[in-house]
Amino acid sequence: MGLDESLWTALRALRANLLRSLLTMLGVMIGVGSIIAMLSIGKGAKEQSLERMRSMGANLLFVRPGSQRRGLIRFGMGSRRTLKYEDAEALEKRNTAYIEGVAPESSSSAQVKFQNKNTNTRIIGTTPNYPEIRNTPVAKGSFFTDEDVLFRRRVAVLGPTVVEDLLGESSITNSSEAAESSLDEASIIGQNIRINNVIFRVIGITKTKGDMGWRNPDDQVYIPITTAQKRLFGVEHIDSINIQAASQEVMKKTEDEIERVLRRQHKLSSSKESDFSIRNSADWIETMEETNKTFNWLLGGTAFVSLLVGGIGIMNIMLVSVTERTREIGLRKALGAKRRDILLQFLIESVALSLVGGAIGIILGIVGSRVISSSAGWKTIVSPESIALAFVFAAAVGISFGVFPARKAAKLNPIEALRYE
Repeated sequence: MGLDESLWTALRALRANLLRSLLTMLGVMIGVGSIIAMLSIGKGAKEQSLERMRSMGANLLFVRPGSQRRGLIRFGMGSRRTLKYEDAEALEKRNTAYIEGVAPESSSSAQVKFQNKNTNTRIIGTTPNYPEIRNTPVAKGSFFTDEDVLFRRRVAVLGPTVVEDLLGESSITNSSEAAESSLDEASIIGQNIRINNVIFRVIGITKTKGDMGWRNPDDQVYIPITTAQKRLFGVEHIDSINIQAASQEVMKKTEDEIERVLRRQHKLSSSKESDFSIRNSADWIETMEETNKTFNWLLGGTAFVSLLVGGIGIMNIMLVSVTERTREIGLRKALGAKRRDILLQFLIESVALSLVGGAIGIILGIVGSRVISSSAGWKTIVSPESIALAFVFAAAVGISFGVFPARKAAKLNPIEALRYE
């Protein structure tokens, strides 16, 4: 019997028990659909995370104070207060081709009031080049200047979420409301707000960037760093220094340069460890990719279990089919069918169940990922690789779980099979 004849015989056998075949394929459909949907969610989450990381700025390095130690106990990173504004100035004045920009940060949560509205948000004390380094452009008004930093002026730039909270705005749904809201937002520029009961004048509003999970850049207020230290927080230290390298290729050299400058600033001998730490955005992206890879394996493994269950269902129904068709097998062997012909026929039936179920599962997975994206607001990406992977898994399940029933059918003794009732 040729391959084409075996294929048609197998398809006729499946069509003869159509409902049973569909129920058998259900496990494979769910498994393949789950693999595609889960991988699309994982890939979408990865892309979304990387986009948010890139929105922080390009070629960034972050300097944080070191960890404090008491006896044998080491506290978390940043528990020491070793960085000062002078450190950032020393880095900025350094005549090097590696460092392109420096923006120190001094931050704390505070209560912000405007008329009868108030909100608790994060106050960032920084310098005028912060918007360029951290990719935080101003949408309306302007950012503060070097002169504002020098004279410790009480000026503030608000994030759009802070503006909404202070104006009591809800989400905008149509164009007329959007235009009216835009006027309201612009009207706060030039107004006075109170930050911890200290009066500040609003001079600008930043562009919307979106929530990054651990911090929402839209829910922040930016003020001159000297004003933050001397007039608001009453501190000498700073929390971090944002540094923009000239290019991705010189990140390591920039990191070495930063370490040399700060160790000299802090008067650390070669035998002492640095009292600060340096991280770069590439490390964060790499960590995020590793996390997403683990997440994808977890989701893919969960979906694979359901595909495995579908394979067991196929093997079960094929064993039932072998039992039901014992006399047919005996008759075919008596007429000259070889063991390989019987083996091939039942194996083709098993693979056909898996592949047809897999094809339907692919459609269900693509539709499911789009439904998840539209209903939950998650970004999903269905890649050709995930479709190919799911299809290969479906074929592998059909072959793996079809071999045992096919071998059992092929090994039947034709005389005993013809006597079977």
